[in-house]
Amino acid sequence: MHVETLRIFCDLAELHSFSKTAEKNLLSQSAVSQQIAQLELTHKCELLDRKKRPLELTPAGQLFYKAAKEIVERYEELKNELNTLMASPGNKMTVAAIYSIGMHTLPNYVKKFMVNYPDVNVHLEYLDAPKIYELVLSGDVDIGLVAVPKHDKRLHVYDFEEEPLVLVCSPQHPLANESEVDIHRLRFEKFISFGREVPTRTWIDGILNRYSVSIQPMMEFDNIETIKRSVEINSGISILPHTAIEQELAGGTIKAIPFSNESLVRPTGIIVRRDRPLGRAGRYFVELLRKQT
Repeated sequence: MHVETLRIFCDLAELHSFSKTAEKNLLSQSAVSQQIAQLELTHKCELLDRKKRPLELTPAGQLFYKAAKEIVERYEELKNELNTLMASPGNKMTVAAIYSIGMHTLPNYVKKFMVNYPDVNVHLEYLDAPKIYELVLSGDVDIGLVAVPKHDKRLHVYDFEEEPLVLVCSPQHPLANESEVDIHRLRFEKFISFGREVPTRTWIDGILNRYSVSIQPMMEFDNIETIKRSVEINSGISILPHTAIEQELAGGTIKAIPFSNESLVRPTGIIVRRDRPLGRAGRYFVELLRKQT
């Protein structure tokens, strides 16, 4: 469970509206609905009374809201305390990454960076791709990391890592014991997909089209964490970056199966605003990400 999901639930509890909550958090209404549904699935209870207008919390929802509010407020206090502790005037770098890169790939690069620049305050934010482009272009973020990067004349776009794509399924799924799988077998399976506005969805759809594989997604989610949770409970299979499921693989809650047809990958990229010069530390970090140091 992520703090951002708790924050969204608190906003919904206070605003009593999916549309207003979505607008406040720069999300689609379906994304808000999916995150609330995932909370209810995880905790096996209804948090909202959807029959009432405006929306009201159930008794379980009221209990959950009180605890979630405390967690969100304490998290904000913690961030402020850490920023104050680590702050060094003129020595700060802000990096924003999509969740899968920020949580699973980026930490090792930050550790290597801190060896050479221990006094630089690296402020990390985990956001969705549209928000990262927006903040990089506005100058509020120095460096962004996204999947399937789009080219923009206002941005420098550099190649980052190519993430291996694998078929993922529950250990209870019939495919779980396969050593590899032909991509054409997907047309017979319940498939859990990224939302249509997510760049990775477009990339995977392109791969499937190349193999003339037609699928009908049973569910669509805007974030990779919800897809993983759905796969874990055997609601369907999906295609995900191997780097984003290492924790689940170690815990045995998800199986990863390579494709027999070819080694599929998802490109990722580094974005920096063209007219925003980076300091020496920022340039070094970009070079480190590009493996040019």
